[in-house]
Amino acid sequence: MSPTTARHPTATTAGTAAGTTAETASTATTGTATESAPESTPESVIESVTRKPAPVRGAGFGVLLALLATVVWSGSFVAARALHDTVPPVQAAFWRWIVAILAVTPFAARATWRQRHLIRRHAGFVVLASLLGITVYNTLVNQAGLTTSAGNMGMIMAASPVVMALFERFGGARLGARRVTGMVIACAGVLLLVGKGAPPVRLGAGDLWMFAAALSFASYSALLKRRPDGLGGVVFLYATFLLGALMLLPVYVVSLATQGGFEPTTGTVGPLVYVGVLSSAVAFLAWNKAVSLVGAGRAGIVYYLQPVCVALLSYALLGERLGLLGGASMALILGGVALSSAR
Repeated sequence: MSPTTARHPTATTAGTAAGTTAETASTATTGTATESAPESTPESVIESVTRKPAPVRGAGFGVLLALLATVVWSGSFVAARALHDTVPPVQAAFWRWIVAILAVTPFAARATWRQRHLIRRHAGFVVLASLLGITVYNTLVNQAGLTTSAGNMGMIMAASPVVMALFERFGGARLGARRVTGMVIACAGVLLLVGKGAPPVRLGAGDLWMFAAALSFASYSALLKRRPDGLGGVVFLYATFLLGALMLLPVYVVSLATQGGFEPTTGTVGPLVYVGVLSSAVAFLAWNKAVSLVGAGRAGIVYYLQPVCVALLSYALLGERLGLLGGASMALILGGVALSSAR
């Protein structure tokens, strides 16, 4: 037998043993890794995605979304004022959310059904958000529209960012000198616009209703930061619309029995479609997303532009002149917003 022939079985055996040993080690390593790695579930994947910090560019997008919501909501105050002598406040609020539900249903119904267990698990949060942001807030706005002007409604709502900032501060966040200075400047512009150059002498019933609405909206906005992980924005919005309308239903029935219904005309249906589709579906979705990106306090700074938007709409639609005082007030508000929003 030649030396080559004699060595071949040994080499083959050694190679086989080495391969077996490597395979065994690989199997052991794989098994260990499999046993030590945590099981990945859909919930854990969703949580890991939703907990990732927003990218830096998301802050600018969040401010733009807050601005979009602010502009659209400015028109809703004009619409609420237009309905004050034709549609009772509770009925206007109820039909607003019915229109909003119809507008959002094609995009949200299926996803909401899939997340029904998550909604049920966090029912307390969803119900509270629905009560503050849907049932109470809009009803108070419509009630205020009975006895105060659209301009006053927009100006008083500009107080809500102060409450948002206070909530944020109570939560442990630092506001910073620049942001506080910008808020003070914007507040000065709002007060100048409300008081027409002099301190307001008194507040009417409608003004007080609007302050209550501002408090309700600020509380809703602060609550958005605690939205449960995995609960999508459209799903959350749709669920609050449904619950808000459901909570309004008993009061709506009482209003029908005591005040009667309203006649569906162009002057009543048009404003309801605007507040239902734009001020509800579009604006609330934009606002909720803005708060998730930049926080309620920073989004609230943009909300200071509310009286500016209302004044511009009044000028464009009603021919009301702004005057020198109005221009100075807007300059202060815009300057304060720019200072507070700067990073």
